[in-house]
Amino acid sequence: MTSIDPARSPRRSLSELIRSRADGILLFGITPPKVGATPERMAEIAEVTLRRLAPLDLDGLILYDIDDESERVDEDRPFPYLPTVDPARFATGYLAGWLRPLIVYRCVGKYTEVELAHWLASASPSDLLTVFVGASSSSQPVRTDLSSAQALRRSVRPEILLGAVTITERHTTRGDEHLRMIAKQASGCAFFVSQVVYDVDATRTLLSDYAGSCADRGIAPLPVIFTLSICGSLKTLEFLEWLGVVVPRSLEHDLRCATDPLSVSLDQCRRAADDLLRFGRRLGVPVGFNVESVSIRKVEIEAAVTLAGQLRTLLDDGAVADSGPGSRASSATRSSAWSADRESR
Repeated sequence: MTSIDPARSPRRSLSELIRSRADGILLFGITPPKVGATPERMAEIAEVTLRRLAPLDLDGLILYDIDDESERVDEDRPFPYLPTVDPARFATGYLAGWLRPLIVYRCVGKYTEVELAHWLASASPSDLLTVFVGASSSSQPVRTDLSSAQALRRSVRPEILLGAVTITERHTTRGDEHLRMIAKQASGCAFFVSQVVYDVDATRTLLSDYAGSCADRGIAPLPVIFTLSICGSLKTLEFLEWLGVVVPRSLEHDLRCATDPLSVSLDQCRRAADDLLRFGRRLGVPVGFNVESVSIRKVEIEAAVTLAGQLRTLLDDGAVADSGPGSRASSATRSSAWSADRESR
């Protein structure tokens, strides 16, 4: 396998970056192979993946845990649901060449508490983090609910950093996503990873409301890692919308009418990243990015790798010198600055 040299980058480890509430974190997210893939095929997929990611200065790799969300909406799924190999099994058996941290997602409703406890007890906290994901709908049967899974981690392996999902669209419809983030923060979550972001204005609103809630409570905002995903075809656009991702009408028009929607999407992702990074730094919220690559189309995969490389440059060029904990001013200074900005409006 292609090994990643951890000494190539002077950056701190992912766990250190999260604990110090640093901004500029860069992740790359993939799905494991489909159930039924032979060991040889899984080894091949791992080798190709590591080779693609080797030139990138990533802080970590996300392995998604895919669940059937057909009960969430009435419309037919654009792509059929095909179960994937357990991400922890794929990591242990085939990603030994990845020498940086892994973030393993867990759709906790799929597992019993015994299964989750066994996995937590056997995991290595030095190079593994996790994100717990709850049920996609209230009608979905679950073996373990989200609060029980969070309590289980606290009792079995509290040293494993836990992340949580945040969703812009949920904030747009319900207006309380920032309070969900505060509650998850209080329950032990150390960072947030968003659903795919296309609606930048709505995401700015969420970020601002979260910063305000943190300031009101006198707590420091946690790193918010925004997920960006390349859309290179109308089929991919249809799937994003089925997942609940809101694509602004003007951008949807550009993607549908473009002769090269891949370039349009790549440019939009770059501009979104620059906007959110600047906005987060103004608010004092540490912002990072996760480039999601779940397409099987080679051009979209390669475009995702290109985007990750461009984001690393953006994050490094826009880096702010350390001034205490994290890579920004102290949390008290950030909260005061946010409060002053809010009072001036």
